[in-house]
Amino acid sequence: MAVTTQTMTDEQRKSVALEYLKAFDNGGVTSTGGSILDLFADDAQVCFPKWGLAGGKEEIGRLFGDVGGTLKSIKHHYAEFTWVFSGGDLLVVEGTSHGEHRDGPWRAGVPEWGAGRWCDVFEIRDFKIQRCFIYLDPDYAGQDTDRYPWLKGQS
Repeated sequence: MAVTTQTMTDEQRKSVALEYLKAFDNGGVTSTGGSILDLFADDAQVCFPKWGLAGGKEEIGRLFGDVGGTLKSIKHHYAEFTWVFSGGDLLVVEGTSHGEHRDGPWRAGVPEWGAGRWCDVFEIRDFKIQRCFIYLDPDYAGQDTDRYPWLKGQS
């Protein structure tokens, strides 16, 4: 990780995280027309459930290509986000989303046990994402029900 050279406020960190989420909703393109990867430090890390830990922009690009390749669309519900600030480089955002996976659509709360609720932990320094750990159920279409006794027979 790089040595900090620019002081950032919580609101500035939040704006970087929002730009990332909006770029994901826009097929990986930022509001300025750049790549979502431009928001990351060269040695950044991203962790996604069932994919693992990606280190560096090239590997993060593969992760996003793999995951994004399964999604037809995604929309985060910005007005419903909960933000938690650490007073340092870390911030957490909890939210909901809806969209369409190649296996079918999803919407947070429909059904209540299904995909669409998520939490991201960011480390943002020098206006770049250093780390983003994503916590969600990657079974967007809710098809993995047979392995859980409380969901058997539901879809």
